[in-house]
Amino acid sequence: MKPLYTVLDPEFAPYGRVLPLDTADLVSALQTVPAPADDVLYVPSDTALEALEIARILENSGFGGLPIQLGYCNGTNEALNAVEYHRCSEINVAATDLILLLGLQTKIQGTGTYSSQDIQAFLVPKGCAIEVYATTLHYAPCCADKTEPFRCAVVLPRGTNAPLECRPGTLPEDKLLFARNKWLIAHPESGLESQGAYLGLTGENVSVRDFEPRG
Repeated sequence: MKPLYTVLDPEFAPYGRVLPLDTADLVSALQTVPAPADDVLYVPSDTALEALEIARILENSGFGGLPIQLGYCNGTNEALNAVEYHRCSEINVAATDLILLLGLQTKIQGTGTYSSQDIQAFLVPKGCAIEVYATTLHYAPCCADKTEPFRCAVVLPRGTNAPLECRPGTLPEDKLLFARNKWLIAHPESGLESQGAYLGLTGENVSVRDFEPRG
């Protein structure tokens, strides 16, 4: 078993940082949106969430005035399945305790493969806002509590994760490009190959069951 860290531990520093934000209104609003009991639902932009005051703070302070999209990723999940990265940070706000499985872009091999053995797990407490750096590999959160779905706000520059209008082929990295501002490496067990994902995540499809809290 590998250790399950928290985002308050120093081990989180290479992957991101905790943001000192009042998230109470956003956490409350996230309790009213769908959270599947047997699937993962990602909504890039939610107008009700974007009307909250924290959206202006996230846009102006979190992204330096760039237009943002504030949506959510909710549901039930325990496996890695894939890793993705963007050309920018991503801000997450946990509306329940949840677990993120994270890696480092610097460990992607020249062939576009990534070993699941390099994944670390971090608990994000309910109400906590974090910045996940652009160089951090991540994907859908996992449930920290088996009795309820996870709920997580996702903040990115507007247009991120929208469908590609074209798939370039100039650079070797282009084979990982899955959506706008979204480079993705999938595991063979993920089922994402049918959607055009590059299968380069090697080793076991790790899950939260492979990690345990320290102490």
